[in-house]
Amino acid sequence: MISQELMAPMMFAGLVIVMLIGYPVAFSLAALGLGFGLVAVAAGMFPPQFLGSLPLRVFGILSNDLLLAIPFFTFMGTILERCGLAEDLLEGTGQLFGPVPGGLAFAVIIVGAILGAITGTVAASVIAMGMISLPIMMRYGYDMKLATGVIAASGTITQLIPPSLVLVVLADQLGKSVGDMYKGAIGPSIVQTLLFIAYIAGVAIFRPKWVPPIPKEARQPLGWALVSKVLMGMVPSIVLIFLVLGTIFMGIATPTEAGAMGAVGGMVIAAMHRRLTWALVWQGMESTMRLTAMVIFILIGSSIFTLVFQGVDGGPWLEHLLAGMPGGVVGFLVFVNVFVFFLAFFLDFFEIAFILIPLLAPVAAKLGIDLVWFGVLLCVNIQTSFMHPPFGFALFYLRGIAPKEVKSSDIYLGAIPWVLLQIVMVAIVIVWPGLVTSWLDKDAVIDIDKVRIEAPPMEPLNDAPVMPGVLEDKDKPAAQPDKASEGVSK
Repeated sequence: MISQELMAPMMFAGLVIVMLIGYPVAFSLAALGLGFGLVAVAAGMFPPQFLGSLPLRVFGILSNDLLLAIPFFTFMGTILERCGLAEDLLEGTGQLFGPVPGGLAFAVIIVGAILGAITGTVAASVIAMGMISLPIMMRYGYDMKLATGVIAASGTITQLIPPSLVLVVLADQLGKSVGDMYKGAIGPSIVQTLLFIAYIAGVAIFRPKWVPPIPKEARQPLGWALVSKVLMGMVPSIVLIFLVLGTIFMGIATPTEAGAMGAVGGMVIAAMHRRLTWALVWQGMESTMRLTAMVIFILIGSSIFTLVFQGVDGGPWLEHLLAGMPGGVVGFLVFVNVFVFFLAFFLDFFEIAFILIPLLAPVAAKLGIDLVWFGVLLCVNIQTSFMHPPFGFALFYLRGIAPKEVKSSDIYLGAIPWVLLQIVMVAIVIVWPGLVTSWLDKDAVIDIDKVRIEAPPMEPLNDAPVMPGVLEDKDKPAAQPDKASEGVSK
């Protein structure tokens, strides 16, 4: 019979093997959890009633209001992907930066950050910008690897910039508010965007032939027509960003309510561009249904696995394993980030978040790590899951919409510098934790030693007013001994 000390390591090893084989993660997790659960019951490690909490956990997942933000943000991103907003932003911004070497690449990064702040989904950003900007870059002689890399990387910024779906999932799994996760991600998302811009600036200086400026004959003169085109893309974006993020930061709306307003706002913008059709709404609903169903199944499967894993004392085993690593907190962070990076070769961000976070969060809390900072750090790392082979979804999206003359090798090789920049961003967040925590609301710190309680001075008793019918102490007769008590004393 299997001893209880071996159950947790065997479950963890089975999890890794199943993920490497490539079976659907949601069903693999549920099967592993139920299989090891039956073995644990037969071995007497916990009673059968322990598994009776599974229906309650599933019901808790389905009734979680916070997870409603996922379909709302997904629907909003799907609508905005096809509504014409990205075209206005890219065309106007590209013309503004057109005379500068690398101007189109600068425009792609900036517009990618703006789309990330209003869509929250990588697919919407990569597909929209790939269909619009890649043919233009090819026409003007951009290096193919750099062109495909900058489009894919600008789409992955969406994972970090609020209202990112990853941050919603991480907040739910870490037990933190979505507003705090969004605030903590502001600093890293700005630095990430600046890193990308700095890389393009370096390429423009040292390899200007890779990023030629737009030819003079193709440039639009700087005037009201160009300014109005930029404003047509910027103003609705700013309004939608306020509806989604501003209402959350100000405490006016919950993430779910903000997502609902964003979905309506996306439809309004599509109507403004005269692209709001029943076919567009149907496509948005279909994409939302597929993603939401996938998320729910993964979450149910991971919940089953986690319940059994905790029942066989997997939590203390994992805590002892990770907390005892050399280097203390730094060693723990290095191991976790390296593990997540390599796990991202085979899993997408939802699977990583639902599987690992319930296992790692208790250990991080025991080590005194701020969970909001820890969540943002993992979010920065999880970005790489979209960029490196073999399952980089941003690369898949780009391959699907790229012309046939674009080689797949160019797409994959072009992603390497951007993955390295994302790894640099992970190191920056570890070395500079204030980049995350300085945006959070500070709790009031009270020094008990300096607390003073001051009360008004009491008036002398003789000067106090006497209530009617109550004698002052000097007028009261001396207390007479009670007869019964006198007899007892005698």
